[in-house]
Amino acid sequence: MKIDFIVLLTSNDLEVVVYEGKIREKPSSKEEAQQFIKGYSGGHAATVSSVLVMNLKTGLRKGEWDKVEIYFHDIPDQVVDNLVEEGLVLNVAGGLIIEHPLILPYVKQVVGTTDSVMGLPKALTERLIVDVL
Repeated sequence: MKIDFIVLLTSNDLEVVVYEGKIREKPSSKEEAQQFIKGYSGGHAATVSSVLVMNLKTGLRKGEWDKVEIYFHDIPDQVVDNLVEEGLVLNVAGGLIIEHPLILPYVKQVVGTTDSVMGLPKALTERLIVDVL
């Protein structure tokens, strides 16, 4: 009996934050993380992520990018300090973790999907998988 299967390779390793026209990757220090987060206070930023899916049997590949706009209320300095001291914001693009319990109350609006902000736009990934099958 022969079993036929398709192997798919996906990559979504690229996500950046765009703030005032500049690309922000992971902060290089606590000071930079603090500067990043204070900058979002009362303003907005965007995340841009990309997904590439390849069917290893046929060689067909598809890729796209996804952009999400995030608008913030004013973020108190104590919240910024607590986020930076905790350290998780040092490990993510732009120091931006909108689902974090400390920052969530200060997220005014998300235009797009939270899963995309977190690094994997699920609907886009699913559509690209279907496209290469």
